[in-house]
Amino acid sequence: MEIIAWVIIGIIGLIILGLVYYLLVGSIFFHYSLGRKDVSKRVKKKNLQKVIERYQIDLCWWDDKPFEKVKLQSFDGLTLTAHYLDQNSDKTVILVHGYGAIYKEMQPYAKFFFQKNFNILCVENRGHGESEGSCVGMGYLDRKDILGWIDFLNQKSKTKIVLFGISMGASAVCATAGENLPSNVVGIIADSPFDNVQRQLLHVLKKAGIFKKMILNHISAYTKRLHKYDIKEADIIKCVKKTKIPILYIHGKIDDFVPSENSQNLYNATPERLRDICFVEGADHVMSYVTLGVEYERKINNFFRKFKIFD
Repeated sequence: MEIIAWVIIGIIGLIILGLVYYLLVGSIFFHYSLGRKDVSKRVKKKNLQKVIERYQIDLCWWDDKPFEKVKLQSFDGLTLTAHYLDQNSDKTVILVHGYGAIYKEMQPYAKFFFQKNFNILCVENRGHGESEGSCVGMGYLDRKDILGWIDFLNQKSKTKIVLFGISMGASAVCATAGENLPSNVVGIIADSPFDNVQRQLLHVLKKAGIFKKMILNHISAYTKRLHKYDIKEADIIKCVKKTKIPILYIHGKIDDFVPSENSQNLYNATPERLRDICFVEGADHVMSYVTLGVEYERKINNFFRKFKIFD
């Protein structure tokens, strides 16, 4: 009987050790991939300054405009933050930033829409900036937050709304396309989106070689268990198949972080009558605006005209 007891104790011990290992390792991998993004760490690493210089961002631009900080309660109880500029216009753009970024990095796009007399709502994604959340939504969770911001705007005044996002933010606005959107949401512009959360994580983990799937499994299990977020369901392609509004995809041809075939896959899945695409030669990740300049703005204006979005 003693032997049996020790065997049972040993088995229980192994199970506990396995669970501790799984949670500990999962926690570490989660922290570096989907954990909350701390901007102060980017500043210390000087990454933010490189981004500012590379993307020609003027952080002070925001200070000269009467943006109002606004709050929203998310579907799962988080307090989210955005910055709203009311130009008393009949058209509004919701700007959605990328992974690990801050809202001020959307300055070039905000300036463009400001000059076109749009009201501007620039959101801070969950797990970023002043928005709460310990898990990054990777676009798929963020789609529900965007629905909340659309409702927020419609409670102010029902203007025509365009959704615009870059990188992870682009995937977020594409994911929103699959939802039951109000009729005043009239168009989506996605610059450098990824088409599937799992595939994008695997792509980022490619340097881990044969261990990348093991790492992904740890991240996936941890995220599902502790944050009730199953990244295996986060397929943006399935979302755009359901869109009832036009989508413009923009992607740099030499993008290595989110390869341009992601936009091609999303474009192929989008109903033919509701899709447009622009590949930019020589542009790296989210560098299409910097590369094209005025031509980038012309692509957006042509998209608006092509689908008679503001006619």
